Formats: sequence, C-alpha cells, structure tokens
Amino acid sequence: MDFALTEEQSAIFDMAYAFGQEHIAPFAQEWEAAGTIPREIWTQLAELGLGGLYVSEESGGTGLTRLDATLVFEALSMACPSVAAFLSIHNMCAAMLDKFGSDDIKARILAPAITMEKLLSYCLTEPGAGSDAAALKTRAVRTNDGYTLNGTKAFISGGGYSDAYVVMCRTGDEGARGISTVVVENGAAGLSYGGLEAKMGWRSQPTRQVQFDDCAVPAENLVGTEGDGFKYAMAGLDGGRLNISACSLGGAQTALSQTLTYMGERKAFGKSIDQFQALQFRLADMEIELQAARTFLRQAAWKLDTKAPDATKFCAMAKCFVTETGSRVADQCLQLHGGYGYLSDYGIEKLVRDLRVHQILEGTNEIMRMITARQLLAERG
Repeated sequence: MDFALTEEQSAIFDMAYAFGQEHIAPFAQEWEAAGTIPREIWTQLAELGLGGLYVSEESGGTGLTRLDATLVFEALSMACPSVAAFLSIHNMCAAMLDKFGSDDIKARILAPAITMEKLLSYCLTEPGAGSDAAALKTRAVRTNDGYTLNGTKAFISGGGYSDAYVVMCRTGDEGARGISTVVVENGAAGLSYGGLEAKMGWRSQPTRQVQFDDCAVPAENLVGTEGDGFKYAMAGLDGGRLNISACSLGGAQTALSQTLTYMGERKAFGKSIDQFQALQFRLADMEIELQAARTFLRQAAWKLDTKAPDATKFCAMAKCFVTETGSRVADQCLQLHGGYGYLSDYGIEKLVRDLRVHQILEGTNEIMRMITARQLLAERG
C-alpha cells in the first residue's frame, strides 16, 4: 500500500498553499473584522481551476478526485479555514449542478460558477430542520411558468452575498421523497435575506437566513427530477464532509506550526519552554493525532473515489474524528501560548473559533456516529 502523494498531487497542494499564504493569510483577520471576503479573491482562485474542482472536464471543470480536493482545502485552510470552507460550499453546489442539472442549467449557472463570476450557496437547513433535514418545510408549488416558493433557510453561508442558491424544497408529500432541488438566482422576485448573523467563528463569511415569499422560480431552474432532491443533497454531503475535515486539518496544522515557533522563542525558568518534557509530550500527542487524522481522511477520500460500498461510513467516521481532533489540537495550541493565545494578534484564538463549527455542519458529529453505528449493525448480519 502506497501512502505517498503523487507528483501531481504534491503540486496541487503546493499551488494551493502558496496562493493561500500570499493572497489570503495576510488579510484573514482584516476580512474577519469586515465580515466579508473580497470578490476578487474568488476570481483569482477560479483562474487556478478551483471554481469547479470536481466538476467534470466535459462541463468545463477541473475534474479532480475527492482526494485531490482534500489537498486543496487542507492547504487553503492553513491560511484561513473560513475562506476555504466557503470555497468548499461553492464546489459542492457546482458538483450537484454538474451531476444532475440540465444542459440549460449548466450553460446559464454552472459555467459562470466555474469561473466564479457566480457564487453558489447551499440551502438545506431550516430553522426547524437541521439534523432532521428531511423534515424541511420550504415548499414549491407548481405554476404555469414553474414554481412559487415559500419558506426560510437558516445558517446560509453566502446569504445575500452569493449569486445563486441551490435550494432543497418540498414539491410533494412529507418525507425525503417529496423533496426537489431548484436554483434561485439573486434578484428573483420574492427572494430576501435576514440580518447578518453574529457568529463565534467563520466571521468573514456573510451568513444570513434566506427567505422565499411567493418567490418565482422558472421551470427550467428545477435540478434533475422532481422528488429526487433529497438524494441529490445527500450525494454531495459525503464529499462535503471530507472537505470540512480537510479544513480542520489545515487549520490545526497551522496552529501547531505556530506553536512550535512560539515555544522555541518563549523562555521560562531560564530556558525555552520547548525544553520542558511535559510540554514536549503534549506536542508529540498533537503531532500523533494530526498524522492519524490525515491518514484517516485520505483513506476515506480514496474510498469515495473508488466507490467503495462502505464509503459513506468512512466519510462519516473521518468527519467525526478529524474535526474533533482539529478542534482539540487548536485548543491545546492556545493553551501552550498562555495568555498570548487569547489575544487576536497571534491568530490562534481565531483558529479555535473557526474550527469549532466543523463538528456541527455537514451533519453534526452525533449524526456521524449514528451513520457509523447503523452501518455497523447492518454489517453484523
């Protein structure tokens, strides 16, 4: 079994890392304070082929594997997990449109999404439907011209900032089989946004409720087939879980790297604090955990790429393990910085805040444990 990255994969990682360190890292705290990400950064990322990472080459995308994509998100998150995670959401939407959208949707919406002239947001969660996503209430009623959409989506990254929203809505009866997917473009009649959410982390991403009040959706903006929308939404989540895990990994790796530098410079009791054995043990534990998380993540990505029958279980397990490891490591790095870790100047407290939400989104880690346990029980027979 070969655990080494190929020469091409190493080049992908290095390219994303170099871009992040030059164009994102120096401005990450400034963007957090402003509560937004400059639009031009997306154009620059798209020029590197990152606007359609795993969109097929036939549709104009880059056509990378899911393992390749995790390298991009790990590298970019070393600069800023919030920016990298927004790119993940955009790519998850783009992949849905590539797999299930009509030729018309691919031409009108996917093509400019790949160049990131159009930014995409994913609209599944509602105020009363989080982990139980199939209980969503947003409803689309057929009209002569398409659909009239009513309802509210919550916690939407890019709400009021993105150019199009991939919306899971109810066109039929209760349950997963009554859900369809439509694209609502910014400026549509009846589309509005809630106030900017004040968040613990991911502050550079504008997050709002997205509201539909008799919102007119043309028939051609239906993605795929009516009633299959929940399947489309779930199909994207395995990859999304890998991406967000990679974001945790990259952020935690930066925290550890900065902590190693700090501990070599900080002196106490006549020597640098990296010379105290108790603290060396803590460094060793963090390195062990991050290396284990990286191996687990890449195994799960390989299973998804090879369409292994247990890929969903491994994506769930990896998401649970890697995101919890990332948060734990970042928190320990803050502790090893002492009081300085609590100051925004050092950037560690931002990483702690940014990584915490990864245990909640793309399916909470409690749901990841449910997926894992159910598959274990199914395999028992």
